[in-house]
Amino acid sequence: MNHVAVILAGGSGRRLWPLSRADRPKQLLRIVEGRSLLRHAYDRLRLRLAPSDIFVVALERHLDAIAGQLEGIPRENLIGEPVGRDTANAIALAAAILNERRSGCTMGVFTADHLIRPIQTFSEIVARGYEAAETHADALVTFGIRPTEPSTQMGYIERGEPVSPGVFAVKSFREKPDAATAKQYMIGGAHDWNSGMFVWRLPTIVSALQRHLPQAWEALARVAPRWGSEAGTRAAAEVYPTLTKTSIDYAVMEKAAKVLVVEMPLEWHDLGHWTSLPAVVGADGAGNTISATRVAALAAKGNIVVSEEDHLIAAIGVSDLVIVQSADATLICHKSQIDRLKDLLDEIGRDYGTRYE
Repeated sequence: MNHVAVILAGGSGRRLWPLSRADRPKQLLRIVEGRSLLRHAYDRLRLRLAPSDIFVVALERHLDAIAGQLEGIPRENLIGEPVGRDTANAIALAAAILNERRSGCTMGVFTADHLIRPIQTFSEIVARGYEAAETHADALVTFGIRPTEPSTQMGYIERGEPVSPGVFAVKSFREKPDAATAKQYMIGGAHDWNSGMFVWRLPTIVSALQRHLPQAWEALARVAPRWGSEAGTRAAAEVYPTLTKTSIDYAVMEKAAKVLVVEMPLEWHDLGHWTSLPAVVGADGAGNTISATRVAALAAKGNIVVSEEDHLIAAIGVSDLVIVQSADATLICHKSQIDRLKDLLDEIGRDYGTRYE
């Protein structure tokens, strides 16, 4: 069984500042059950795959930290991008390297910044995806999350006719909808959230990349045979920054001739901002969500308190705040204002330069 999995672990996750920084993205933060989201992703895949069958694509500067979190993974399975160029190029780079090392494999692509439960159900559905990709060798297979709310922050997949239990033809991809359209999707029941996870036969995705992303594929296919050598590092540093940023959905999936979707009816959380944390880790009797070692609270309700430091956070008579403590910065924000964090970070950048990035 020649199955491999690639975890996409790029991105910075500024919305989890001040814990997430340029050198420590959100997928490396140990804020859920003492493990990072990347480690959760790795552990889910380890139910079916050996460490040697799991690869990670991330920024080069993050690889040492990643190696320290993923027990048993071979260092050569950590693929470093010189710069971020979105999911299409990250997947193309991994596919080019696998074409040299694991030719003919079935390749899964999984996210590093989501929490998915129960993991045994996830593993069973992933196995169904690999089976679908091998049964329908000319198809690209994606995974759709059954919606739990009419979200306007998610892309959607419209299911078509069933091809086997839990597997459907994809009728269309839909961009992030307005509130009314999202509600219609929920009522209709024919749309899933686009999970950003995929599986396909390696020759099939290579063919799709050659057709829909030819310049990037040709450049990366030239780099791949030298990957891991000094010559390969120099070639990647020259080529990768010239690639156009684009997502795999836009570059390939929306244009592909045959796409299937495997439905995932399970608990799925996108930890995109601090106000997502209560759904992941729960709350106490006062509605406070605590991910910190030392907290004291009196008449405090509905707060989110996070710290990785051995630092006491004490709160009296406050409600609906986000309080996040790091070694050199503390965020205090009303929950209703969390969407303004980007504006605050822009102001911090103007005042303090890159010190707190």
